[in-house]
Amino acid sequence: MTPSSHAHKMAGRDMSAYARHPMAVFANYELRPFDGSDPDDFRPNSSWALLVDRARGQRDHVDDITVIVEQIAPGDRIPLHTHPTNEVIVVIEGSPEITLGSETYLVGPGAIVFIPRETEHGTRNTGNDPVRIHAMFPTEQIGIHYLDRNPAPGTESHEPHPPFTIDVRSLVEPGA
Repeated sequence: MTPSSHAHKMAGRDMSAYARHPMAVFANYELRPFDGSDPDDFRPNSSWALLVDRARGQRDHVDDITVIVEQIAPGDRIPLHTHPTNEVIVVIEGSPEITLGSETYLVGPGAIVFIPRETEHGTRNTGNDPVRIHAMFPTEQIGIHYLDRNPAPGTESHEPHPPFTIDVRSLVEPGA
């Protein structure tokens, strides 16, 4: 099934008006547990999916947007960090505490948080139910600089790693 034919079936909506344009539609994706390879962001009870346009190489492919879908378990948090690019977070479920700079906000479903590049930010689930967020970046290369950590067991005394870049496409398309 091509992305555009799949779009016709999306949520029972008539998407035929869009059939003439190729589209990458993610109607289904799998959230996977954090693999534990990042000693600065150890969240074994949380899960995520990294999404980029699969239509790479096609004329109308989108190569400058990444969406991260995350489910943050009760008590888990995304440590304080910065990115060299802007980010937008949409809260889908739950009521996370979101820190932006020196301010902390308790937000709920439907909240949209615009985070300017280099702004310190983090997200904490202080509730009893999972928090589900969608984070969007205008790039497939996501730079991250941890200012704080969720230390993996045995690494509690370590300092955060230096800034690094995640090449999202290489993670979702091995060999890309």
